Amino acid sequence: MTFLRRSRLPPLLRAIHDPPWRLHLRGNGGSDLLAGPAVAVVGARACSPYGAQVARMLGRELAAAGVVVVSGLARGVDGEAHRGALQTDGHTVAVLGCGIDRDYPAAHASLAREICERSLIVSEYEPGVEPLPWRFPARNRIIAGLCAATIVVEARERSGALITADFALEEGREVFAVPGEITSALSSGTNALMRLGATPLTSAADVLESLGVEATPRPRATHPLLELMPATADELARRARLAPAEVAAALAALEIEGLTSEADGVYRASAP
Repeated sequence: MTFLRRSRLPPLLRAIHDPPWRLHLRGNGGSDLLAGPAVAVVGARACSPYGAQVARMLGRELAAAGVVVVSGLARGVDGEAHRGALQTDGHTVAVLGCGIDRDYPAAHASLAREICERSLIVSEYEPGVEPLPWRFPARNRIIAGLCAATIVVEARERSGALITADFALEEGREVFAVPGEITSALSSGTNALMRLGATPLTSAADVLESLGVEATPRPRATHPLLELMPATADELARRARLAPAEVAAALAALEIEGLTSEADGVYRASAP
């Protein structure tokens, strides 16, 4: 572990109203990782299957295009964004609201290890500092401060993700919101952001264009099972007239390639 003093912070973070006095680093990624193009992907901890799918897709496609994906290692949208980035050769940065030596939540200890293998975990807090509630809004200013843009995938009316968006707006950074169902409480925060002027996000290309980054071409997936989704594995076997073992093997391969995701027993094709 090492740290950067305020004078050595990356320019975007140093420019915010209240930059940290120092930023502790953990992982094999170099500190120069923090100075490259970066986008925050944040949202609800108790996200929907759709929100999880979108967060992982955005993490994967942004990282594949060379953009660093920044989030907070929390459950839900944060964790899925990190996982999506790790499916590529790109990088992701997790910002903690506790001591740099802690993996919080503990359920994400293995995810934290994966991030450290080639990227970074950062915190303004020295080792041993407990993850108290008031530290997480403070953490959110660093997530927004490291990034040229912030994406909110799903958020309730009083979600912490909206605090991150507020910090980004205060610093003149661009904020994107993923449109959601008007009847869903998980979309109330993101839909409100759009009413206030946030840019609706329909694909990773929207934010890449704003950064002047060219999207990595992705060949269109044509596996026949994708055309039958959403569906359970049993439904896919019946519709495709395949043996359950064949369907299970195909679904496993599609998940590894990031072409499908599963939630509550239902498989959905990832957005192109």
